[in-house]
Amino acid sequence: MGMNLGIIGAGAIGNVHADTATRAGIPIAGVWDVNPAKGAAFSKKHSTARTCASVKELLAMKEVDAVVVAVPNIDHAQVACEALEAGKTVFLEKPMALNVAECDTIISVLERTKGRLQIGFVSRSTPASRNVKHFIDAGTFGNIYHMKCSLYRRRGVPGLGGWFTTKAMSGGGPLIDLGVHVIDLSLFLAGNATPQRVSGVTYANFGRRMKDYVYTNMWAGPPKFEGVCDVEDHATALVRCAGGLTIEVNVTWAMNVDDKQMANGITVFGDKGGCFFPIFGKQFTIATEAGGKVADLTPEFASSNVEHDAWDEQYRMFKALAEHGTPAHADAAAGRRVQSVLDGIYRSSAEGREVEI
Repeated sequence: MGMNLGIIGAGAIGNVHADTATRAGIPIAGVWDVNPAKGAAFSKKHSTARTCASVKELLAMKEVDAVVVAVPNIDHAQVACEALEAGKTVFLEKPMALNVAECDTIISVLERTKGRLQIGFVSRSTPASRNVKHFIDAGTFGNIYHMKCSLYRRRGVPGLGGWFTTKAMSGGGPLIDLGVHVIDLSLFLAGNATPQRVSGVTYANFGRRMKDYVYTNMWAGPPKFEGVCDVEDHATALVRCAGGLTIEVNVTWAMNVDDKQMANGITVFGDKGGCFFPIFGKQFTIATEAGGKVADLTPEFASSNVEHDAWDEQYRMFKALAEHGTPAHADAAAGRRVQSVLDGIYRSSAEGREVEI
């Protein structure tokens, strides 16, 4: 008998989870959303067996083996802990929590309950990321000494005035929204490198002028001009890791530069090889040496739908975690590691100096 899934949070990302679960043949046994109408619409769209009136009701469903936590960041820690206490395998969307202290609370409950938890770091599982990881592990890049990770949006402030742009609910702006992906992927590619120190700066130049903010489309929109925007819209940092590795981070929700002209992805610098790759791209080239000459290596990998492939890989590993206890696609330690970097960057920006993590 396979696992049955419960989804906590019927927003945009909750729907992506539902679509992926359907492709994987995983039944959605229950759903809950703070907005009952949204929960009902979700159930109709995804043929969900039951629309619950509370998180407690969903977690009490014996037929639910595993749950997705896809609620605003402020609720990640509480809901994840409640789900673990209820004996469910948990797929916790990124970021793990608002801060390291909340991550530690989750880890404490995870260890006490001997539970199972996976963090939603989907960037690890794209075909490009998996192929780069293969060549790194095979030694093609040699010693990796520096990485650059960037995600730029020309106009991409999500849900302006809602929870995304309210620091008390989200924990921050593009750093905690986009930065989690590229920071995790960089650390993962480098063999789960240990971050030690960070120097960072955050900027807020666009979203806070809410009624003057010009955009072409908006994830989680439309804007709520009566709401709050007290988060950054750009962040940059240099992370120093054990062993000498450095990671340069640049993420933005809004800027006056064409994002199509920017290097959106990861650049890996190794003493035997290096490359830049778009995380959701279909091709990359490794610059290396062969026979005493510079050489290029362009791996071949096929993908008809990169996004589906990435999400399907996450769910393949989540299903195996729930049913057999095999390792998570990204575990709690990885979630905490990234959160320590995020916390450090925000603290460094506030204090105007490099800080220890």
